[in-house]
Amino acid sequence: MPLGNLTSQIFANIYLHELDYFVKHELKVKYYVRYVDDFVLLHQSRRQLEQWRKAINIFLKKKLKLELHPQKTQIIPLFRGVDFLGFRNFYHHQILRKRNLKNMQQKIKLFEEKEIGFRSIMESYQGWQAYAKWANTFEIRKEVKSKIINTILSKV
Repeated sequence: MPLGNLTSQIFANIYLHELDYFVKHELKVKYYVRYVDDFVLLHQSRRQLEQWRKAINIFLKKKLKLELHPQKTQIIPLFRGVDFLGFRNFYHHQILRKRNLKNMQQKIKLFEEKEIGFRSIMESYQGWQAYAKWANTFEIRKEVKSKIINTILSKV
């Protein structure tokens, strides 16, 4: 079942509750955040993070029959930002992932080329805008909106 499905998200939260308990109560990780199947641990010591990663991997394999994704499991310094829930999260702000903006720009291009209609571009824009507003994107959202309006006006 794809994770975009609402029931999949609920099942992931129920199934991974054991992971939450293990991380918070057994490993005693102070800064831990999980949303569905994505999670982040913060600590100043790289060595400590590596130890936790090993312990979590063992726990997931033994107890839940799961594995950490080898390419997506990274230990990175906070100044680079944490890629989490579609944003690059920094201490004081968030920015959109580049591919998120590119996807919206691609939809605008399809609208310009009459591959998709007005209703479709407006649905895409409204969803994207509601999502994008959680990051520092005021100027980007203004540009995207302007591009859509200009495309509509050029068709009139």
